[in-house]
Amino acid sequence: MSEEFEGNEERRNMPRGGGRGESRDGQRGGRSGMKPNYFLPKPVKVGDEIELTIEATASKGDGIAKKDGYVVFVKDAKQGQTVKVKISEVRARFAIGEIIA
Repeated sequence: MSEEFEGNEERRNMPRGGGRGESRDGQRGGRSGMKPNYFLPKPVKVGDEIELTIEATASKGDGIAKKDGYVVFVKDAKQGQTVKVKISEVRARFAIGEIIA
């Protein structure tokens, strides 16, 4: 190969999109094809009564439990407790519940 074409070889080996944050299909962003979990249906609704095991305690003292991977904060619950909880609020990434039994 002659010297005048050496620079073109580097360009040929670059990823499609020029390496400017575009995926192979031309979309921008690093998680093409994946939806964030806050668009998925929630496993709980306001008013649901469910039994949960508290896995940890949050910095403000609320218990942290999970229902199918979805985080539920439980007021006045301690780690290790198994409690019946009524869901009072549902947000994109977590729910808030209160002990009922």
